Amino acid sequence: MRQFLEVCRPGRDTRILDVGGNPQIWKLLPQSERPQVVYLNLPRAFEPGVDDPNSLVFGDGLHLPFADQSFDLVFSNSVIEHVGSAANQQRFADEVRRVGKRYWVQTPNHGFPVEQHLLTPFLHWLPVGLRRAVATRFTVWQWIARPSAESKRFYVEHFLNDIRLLTRAEMCDLFPEAQILRERAFGFTKSWTAFTSGDGASGVRPK
Repeated sequence: MRQFLEVCRPGRDTRILDVGGNPQIWKLLPQSERPQVVYLNLPRAFEPGVDDPNSLVFGDGLHLPFADQSFDLVFSNSVIEHVGSAANQQRFADEVRRVGKRYWVQTPNHGFPVEQHLLTPFLHWLPVGLRRAVATRFTVWQWIARPSAESKRFYVEHFLNDIRLLTRAEMCDLFPEAQILRERAFGFTKSWTAFTSGDGASGVRPK
């Protein structure tokens, strides 16, 4: 969030659509610095804490129920990898670009050695059959979170069927006019963020 503030510099009057977001991340900001945020999420994924019920919209990031360029900025943190196929990710990117005058879209890097949803090293690099065999038996996430059997089954199936991590090249293809930022951890690139600054600059894309 600190990097987002430094790069995008939203003001209190900036109108932001948070696609797939929740209020908690915005509460990291001082009350005096919080922009006007509208949250769009699925009912099962939304966490309580919204101050204004009118700022909450239940919907699908693949079909945003807003007019073109209706927000100053569209913000999305670790969502695009959850929508399933490459075609769905393209649809998500197109909707973000349609609705926002600017955008900030972050996603975990496929090349990071620890799979960031089930927290298990190398899991996402395994062949599909072996990935399923490992994920259904043991993950670091399961060991830490101690989910119920139903919650474990739902989340593991979501990981196996829907989560598609992205490379830098794929992010560049999805957001061709964007600047690409990398977040590093332990010497690796942990995530990619595609953003537009609103000044027409194309940016320097990392190799």
